[in-house]
Amino acid sequence: MIRTILTLLAIFFISPTAFSQDKDQNLINQAADKVKLEQAKQEFYKGDYVKALNLYKEVLNNQPNNASVMFHIGEVYFAMKLYEDAQETLEKANSIDPKAHEDLPYYLGRSYHVNGDMDKALEFYTNFKSAVSEGKQKEYEINKLIAECNTAKEMMKSPGNVIVSNAGDMINSSYDDKAPCITADGKTFVFTSRRPQGKSGQKVDKEGDFKYFDDIYICSWDPSKSTWSEADLIKGSVNTEAHDACVSISPDGKQIFIYKNNETDARGGEIFVSKVQSSGKWGAPKNIGKPVSTSYVENGACLSPDGNTLYFVSETPRFKKQMDKEKDHNQSKTGGGDIWMVKKISKSEWGIPENLGPLVNSPFDEGGIFLHPDGKTLFFASDREGGMGGYDIYMTRLENGKWSKPVNLGYPINSTRDDKCFILTTDNKTAYFDSDRAGGLGERDVYRADVSGFALINPAKTEEGPKLSILKGTVYYSDSANLAEGVKVTIKEKESGAEAGTTTTGSDGTYFITLMGDKKYIIEVEVKGYVKVAEEFMLPSDKKETFTLVKHIILNKDKK
Repeated sequence: MIRTILTLLAIFFISPTAFSQDKDQNLINQAADKVKLEQAKQEFYKGDYVKALNLYKEVLNNQPNNASVMFHIGEVYFAMKLYEDAQETLEKANSIDPKAHEDLPYYLGRSYHVNGDMDKALEFYTNFKSAVSEGKQKEYEINKLIAECNTAKEMMKSPGNVIVSNAGDMINSSYDDKAPCITADGKTFVFTSRRPQGKSGQKVDKEGDFKYFDDIYICSWDPSKSTWSEADLIKGSVNTEAHDACVSISPDGKQIFIYKNNETDARGGEIFVSKVQSSGKWGAPKNIGKPVSTSYVENGACLSPDGNTLYFVSETPRFKKQMDKEKDHNQSKTGGGDIWMVKKISKSEWGIPENLGPLVNSPFDEGGIFLHPDGKTLFFASDREGGMGGYDIYMTRLENGKWSKPVNLGYPINSTRDDKCFILTTDNKTAYFDSDRAGGLGERDVYRADVSGFALINPAKTEEGPKLSILKGTVYYSDSANLAEGVKVTIKEKESGAEAGTTTTGSDGTYFITLMGDKKYIIEVEVKGYVKVAEEFMLPSDKKETFTLVKHIILNKDKK
């Protein structure tokens, strides 16, 4: 009894001080948490998501049931493309307080959307739409997202006859692997990766997203194993300590088009070209120059098989006279790329670029372009209306001098996440593209798709249809050590006499062109002062791989 009384007296006299100390400590913790929350918000806006995430987690450790902090953690996870973590965290926040933040139903909808639960996504998108103003609905493009969910549901009900698989660890890593590129003969594969083995090593992009820098990698086809060799950094002077990203390789494998964005020679984003040297190494990239380069962003380019046309992506609003003619083209868009084309008019000079127009381009973003070796089938990525979500891959064909209305390649090539940079082998059987879909080895991965039975790409059975083959060679002057540079090479069909294609020899005297196989042609080369060449030949095809015929031309001096 006496002990009990003494204990009560001790509590009576001591507790005010203890309670005061606890109160002071709580106030200190609350103040510290408030500072951390503000710091986290600033780091999030800066793009340092890791730092923002750690700060939010420190606050959550002190306030484990704070649904608002959980929302912000989910928001950061979503920005980091850790979509499963985002969904789990946002669901927990919603279970504690559905009104923790005005944007909670929006981000829950986005998480369900990218994770493939369309019904749940629609539920939360609808809730968000009914709770916010029309202005915010438009800002968040909520109607577009709802439409994408419905499109995704329909496309997933009727998948294309395509088998998609990860391209494997010879190409992919646990980091960001993207932008696959392939030569017309199918023997060289180039892509971009943000793994730390690159030129910049362990350095991260502190001005951007705090991840490792882009570098370009290359691998070769091993016919004995029917697989790609292990990827390695491309040899030569291509990669730097800044971002270096391959956007395409020319069909003949002699040029690589590179996107660079730095403070020295590529402010804002420019396209550069690197050419392979006789040693097999790649030369220092050079800016592609005007009229392609502008003060706006140019972030994609690819060359036609004959080398006469360049397709590129630019955010420029230039050439308004032509654009104004396209009355339906939305001129109010900002931050999005359009696809353009430009014709070569001399060895080092391009003509006036032309926009591909409102049928191909949209008020949204177009990019990731690839022109098939047939010279008339263009693939690109876009976040336009009518997709499944994120970027989808589309196809358009050049028909009677005009590009057709782009067709969405559908599921399973496209997903509810970002699917970009689709390339197709010359035989139309195998495609590669990059995607951040679930189940990869890291962030974005390169995927392989068997499209041999895909009617959208192969309307008829591949085995029954004509095959593309490659014709290449070198043009020599018989009386000179100089190579025949800048010489026009014309190919005509033997049977009809119609022109099948033209190309021009490069600085090394070589030419390259893709043509339909199993046909007879006539190759013509005419240079002033030399005897005209007109030779008939048969161009075979091959069912197993793209057939390549090497045909050299010797120009003899005209003695007349």
